[in-house]
Amino acid sequence: MSATTSRPQHAGTGAQPEHAGAEARPERSDAGARPVNAEETGRRIEEVLDRLATSGDPAAAAAAEELVRSLMDFYGAGLARVLRLLSASGEPLGTLLGDELVASLLVLHDLHPEDRATRIARALDNVPEHALEVVHFDEDSGALTLRSRTGGGGGGGCGCGTGVQQAAEQALACFVPEVRSVEVRTAPAEPALLQIGTGPR
Repeated sequence: MSATTSRPQHAGTGAQPEHAGAEARPERSDAGARPVNAEETGRRIEEVLDRLATSGDPAAAAAAEELVRSLMDFYGAGLARVLRLLSASGEPLGTLLGDELVASLLVLHDLHPEDRATRIARALDNVPEHALEVVHFDEDSGALTLRSRTGGGGGGGCGCGTGVQQAAEQALACFVPEVRSVEVRTAPAEPALLQIGTGPR
């Protein structure tokens, strides 16, 4: 009885052959797919685990946490294998390490081969229109101070606006999750050069 109720049947036709189901399955299109963001995905997983923890079923909550750990171990091992194989083949890793989604997964599993300064530089390269440069990173608080050489506010100080701030935070979240807060300052405008020409003789 349980064997017949655990497998859903196609309505009105009964069980279908293996190949028929494969032909009827619609193809997935990346164009309409929801963008995947590692930070947002992690937040959704935490929310689901929290709901299970407060559902009054500790066994279900423990099973869900075990499932997440098992999947992370599995995907982490796969990513580590990919990096080893690519490195052994001599393939350049720059494009792979520069991809936001791939980089976020590598950082999540502590597999990203680049140091923090290089990853920060990669993140800022993704927002070149703001011409951001690093001023200081505080190890204890995780606060990163940046300077924008583009216009936006008054003189020096925090005057860049939320657009620059948000762009920097989104880029850094993928490559450098250890950055917990971002402050963007506007570089003071350079003084105009005074053109001194020779007068008529």
